[in-house]
Amino acid sequence: MTEACCAERAAHENGYDLAVIGAGSAGFSAAIRGAELGARVLLIGHGTIGGTCVNIGCVPSKTLIRVTEAIHGARFAHRFAGIDANARVLNWSATVRQKDELVGTLRQAKYIDLLPQYPSITYVTGPAQLTRGGLSLDSREIATDKIVIATGARPATPAIAGLETIPYLTSTSALSLTELPKSLLVLGGGYVGAELAQMFARAGVAVTLAFRSRLLPTAEPEISAALSGYFRDEGIDIRDGLSYRGIRHTPTGIVLEALQSGFSISIEAEQLLLATGRQPNTEDLGLDRAGIERTAEGAIKVDAHMRTTKPGVYAAGDVTGRDQFVYMAAYGAKIAAENALEGDRRGYDASSMPAVVFTDPQVASVGLTDAHARAQGLSVKASVLPLEYVPRALAARDTRGLIKLIADAKDGRLLGAHILAPEGADSIQTAVLAIKYRLTVTDLADTLFPYLTTVEGLKLAAQAFDRDVLKLSCCAG
Repeated sequence: MTEACCAERAAHENGYDLAVIGAGSAGFSAAIRGAELGARVLLIGHGTIGGTCVNIGCVPSKTLIRVTEAIHGARFAHRFAGIDANARVLNWSATVRQKDELVGTLRQAKYIDLLPQYPSITYVTGPAQLTRGGLSLDSREIATDKIVIATGARPATPAIAGLETIPYLTSTSALSLTELPKSLLVLGGGYVGAELAQMFARAGVAVTLAFRSRLLPTAEPEISAALSGYFRDEGIDIRDGLSYRGIRHTPTGIVLEALQSGFSISIEAEQLLLATGRQPNTEDLGLDRAGIERTAEGAIKVDAHMRTTKPGVYAAGDVTGRDQFVYMAAYGAKIAAENALEGDRRGYDASSMPAVVFTDPQVASVGLTDAHARAQGLSVKASVLPLEYVPRALAARDTRGLIKLIADAKDGRLLGAHILAPEGADSIQTAVLAIKYRLTVTDLADTLFPYLTTVEGLKLAAQAFDRDVLKLSCCAG
């Protein structure tokens, strides 16, 4: 028997200060924070170590999105006089293989190789269940009175008649395709559906993007409308406001029957990709037996301190159904571990949380939308600046997009910022800091910004509250 095995057995006999169920981004964040606080931590994995982000979510999807951005960039080079270029997919399986190599490298470096650096973390695998005295692992009782559940989520399946007979793709399996289909129906207009629809379309697939309401339904309506137009310009067939009636096989693939504006329509494609939300992984944890309540959507209920309804048990990340971004999962898990070990002192605050959709142009936002601010009874004012007024966009000969700022009408404090721009993701952090530190739009307008950058658009949008930016000279002066 090895020394490591003996150490693990001794830890089992003596119990743990903290047990973490789930070895993804949230689970690792909780375990590492517990170790930093001097706790003996049991980290329980089930499935591939590293969870969603590195294995099947952020890393693989953004890698392939970058691939197809390169293809589109070449095809769009003619916007510059005297330039002509083209690009196309020659070997998609080689592209996917390169993506898989990156995933494996990051999983090794950011998860597997981290464990030996934290001797107080014991990593085991297997199905865990909550019990009266703590939890059980493979029918073995584990002594601990502090637990963090971080089991993540998986693609959800909508209730559509006939779907159970269709071999559909999810965001997981779609990113592993080694051959591209000729046509693809993407169901779901959220960020996953939007990103993957554009990615596959740029790779040469005939894509139909269908959904019940509007594209990116939680985004500002101006952004949803503009992005829909850009998608159509790229040849994506958008079908919105649908009511699904059923889906079935055809000799060449599948066909979706739906109602749109009261009329029956049929949408045919070779393959179907479901991008209709995420379902928390809560099965077989013994939550009901432990007295842990869930929401109507099946997510674990937590309060502002990440506490569940069972004392000593906390939850964080996608399993809670809130703010499903990897950095928010890590943030919430760190709070959960600290509160479990040191008393419930820290609260979860998402008021300055940035959110990015990696379409092109990118959608980046922070804070309140216009509608949410008004729903809270706030008196607000808004500024909408088309990207054609931003010098960076003019120099790039790409004026797709806009910037919308929401401010308190009384004191001018910035309440929300919403950017649709090719470099929107790298521009939103200025607004994040402005909201976090309660700056006003006048503060933004008076701040120095570098010329010929997309982020300079925030200054221009702030100035547009009370000035005509067409009457300004360069440098947003």
